[in-house]
Order: sequence, then structure tokens, then C-alpha cells
Amino acid sequence: MKDIIAELAWRGLLNQTTDDKHLAAWLMEKSRSVYIGFDPTADSLHVGHLLQVMTLRRFQRAGHRPIALVGGATGMIGDPSGKSAERNLLSVEVLRANVEAMGKQLARFLDFDCGPTSALMVNNYDWMGKFGYLEFLRDVGKHFPVNVMLGKDSVKSRLERTDSGLSYTEFSYMLLQAYDFVTLYDTCGCELQAGGSDQWGNITAGIDLARRMRSVQLYGLTAPLLTKSDGTKMGKTESGALWLDPAKTSPYRFYQYWINLADADVGKCLRYLTDLDRETIEEIEVQHAAAPDKREAQKRMASELTRLVHGEEGLASAIRATSVLFGAEIVHLNDAELAEIFADVPSRELSRDQLAGEGLPVVDALVESGLAKSKGEARRTLAQGGAYLNNRRLEQPDLKLGLDALASETVMVLRAGKKNYALLRFRG
Repeated sequence: MKDIIAELAWRGLLNQTTDDKHLAAWLMEKSRSVYIGFDPTADSLHVGHLLQVMTLRRFQRAGHRPIALVGGATGMIGDPSGKSAERNLLSVEVLRANVEAMGKQLARFLDFDCGPTSALMVNNYDWMGKFGYLEFLRDVGKHFPVNVMLGKDSVKSRLERTDSGLSYTEFSYMLLQAYDFVTLYDTCGCELQAGGSDQWGNITAGIDLARRMRSVQLYGLTAPLLTKSDGTKMGKTESGALWLDPAKTSPYRFYQYWINLADADVGKCLRYLTDLDRETIEEIEVQHAAAPDKREAQKRMASELTRLVHGEEGLASAIRATSVLFGAEIVHLNDAELAEIFADVPSRELSRDQLAGEGLPVVDALVESGLAKSKGEARRTLAQGGAYLNNRRLEQPDLKLGLDALASETVMVLRAGKKNYALLRFRG
């Protein structure tokens, strides 16, 4: 057995534990089962989930059995922890689709077929859906002292707010999650729950419920939340969350997020989110400190995480797309990828018929794109060697552009000078 507590500690991933003195030795005695819950509020995991997914991954690599609980039942209510307002309630159909999608993503990070330490994915709707209201109150609710629940930070902070209260539905969330822990102990022998620091109240509630219902000692630990140095959440972009689904956040945009990470955050993220060992990370930090302008730490971070989430193919795609911004020839990219790269670049739509026959004169293309105000200006740009098609220099002022001039299915990328881009889209 590997000392998982020591690894979590050097990575900065230990926030609270229920037994600081004995937990490490307890975990070294034999393989244990550990679970973390994920509420399926969307059809994809995001970077905020990734820290906890990597925690399960680290436990599995240390010889323990990870259990990913996807909350088909708790997701119908919404966890009030860390929230200032009640979440929108999702339908059963949407939740089922989200559970299925998240399960497929978890398989990229956890090994579900490796013998005794094989990962499990469970859905708490499988047991909570069988309960009647009166039955749950009688069998589970009677073990919950209300004064203890009111003392939990996740409840107390909401009750103290004057602009929003706490619904009975949200108040019940703690009971459901606590009973999850008891159920996983009963069915899987699970004795440890992990989560973010905002889950401490829910975790300890489960430990207390197991003591009252089963007379057993369970354990818990939390990690810090994934935040930037300024305290704001990591993984939030102008367009929303940084998703792990490539259809929601492309590998290029995912890669770019980490390339542009602040120096103050990159060391922490290397520890929190990658498989790199301590020696390698410390070496990267030394190199980065010596020449921060080269952004080697960010480049390594972006490569490691994009490869982990999107595979070698996704990383190669992201690097190809990134190289376009530095003048690399545009090849093997599609409309969606070009739209991501040139999201802020002016574009104009023309009829595809203009590329038929003799084709569209390059001079006209420069004028249509707005890169030249007149044909005369377009000819001067061409004569001076300052015009580019798909990042290839144009040298023939009388060139006619056909379908083979497209960089992707419908897009042609034109450039005047070093950085003045425009897109022409040919449809219809």
C-alpha cells in the first residue's frame, strides 16, 4: 500500500480529516473503499469536478477501491452547500441522461476492470427511489437531531442570509447524502468519504448517522476547493464553465485556458490536477522561476491536462490550433475548430457559387473580407507580400480561388500583415 495521505499532503489536497493522527496508518493497513459524490446537474463533468475525480484516481493508484456516486436522487434536490440560492430542479429524464454521460467520462480517469480495486459507479436513485416519505422519516430521519443539522455551516450560512432562505427540500439534502454513506457501507464496505471543503458538514453527518444506525466508525476527509489566487473559482470562462466534454469545451479552448493560467496559480494546479510526481513538479517550478516569460510551467500544465482529458488526439488538435495563431499553415482543421480559434475575428458569408467555375479573384476576396478597402489597396498588399490565405503567403495577384482554397468545410482564412485576420464563409 502507498501512503495516500502523504501524497495528498504534499499536493496541498488535505483540508480537513476526521482523524489526523491515525487515518494514514488505517489506510496503510489494507485496501479500503472510498467514495466521492457528483451531482449530475449537467451532461458533463467540468474542471471543478476534476479535482475530486483525480482524488479517486490517486486512491486507486495507491491500492484502494474508488466509488464514484452519481446522485440521481440528490441531484433532484440540489446541494445547498456553498450556494446562495436554490438550484433549478431537473426532471428525472434529464438526470438520467446526465448520469449516463458522466459515467462515460469517469471511465477515462478510473479503471473499472482491475480486480479488487476496480472502480465502481453507483447511482443513489437506485436505493433512494424505493423509499416512501413516511418510511424514510421513520427509518432514517429519526436519527437526525435538528439542532445538529442547524449547526452545519452549509445550513447556517443560508439561514443567516436576509435575501434568500433555505427550503425544506434543500434542508433534506443532508439526510439523503448521509444515508448514501450508510448504504455504501452496507453494500460495499465503504468506510471513507472524500469531497471538497464545502462538503464537510454532509460528510460528518453521514459519519454520525452510521454511528447511530450501525454503531460503526466511518471516516472523512476534504480537499480545498479549486480556486485562483484571487479566491475566485478556477475553470470559469466568459462563455461559462470549462467542461470536460469536447462538444461543450473544445480541446483547443481547454488547452488555451491552461496556457493562459496566471503564474501564481500554475504550481498549485500542477499538484492538484496532474499525475506528475513531486520531483518533476518541483523541477518545472525551478525552471519557471528562472524564466517565467517562457511560460514553460503553463505549457506543461496545458499539455498534461489536455492529454489526460482529451487524449493524444485531442492534445495534437489543440497544439495544431494554437500554432495557427503564430502563423502556422492551416491544415486538418474543421469549421468548429476555426470558429474557436478565430472567435473574435470579423467574418462575412458569401455564396459558395463564387468559388465555382474560374473561382473568386483573390483581389475581390481581400476586399470582401474587409482587409482591403479597394482593389487597388488589395493589389498593393499582394505586391508587398503582405497577403495570406490560410496562413500561406499569396504571391499571384491574379490568382482565382476555388473550393481547394477553403481551410475547412466552408471557411477561408485571410490575413493582411502579421495579425490582421478575416474569415470568409461560403455556404449555399
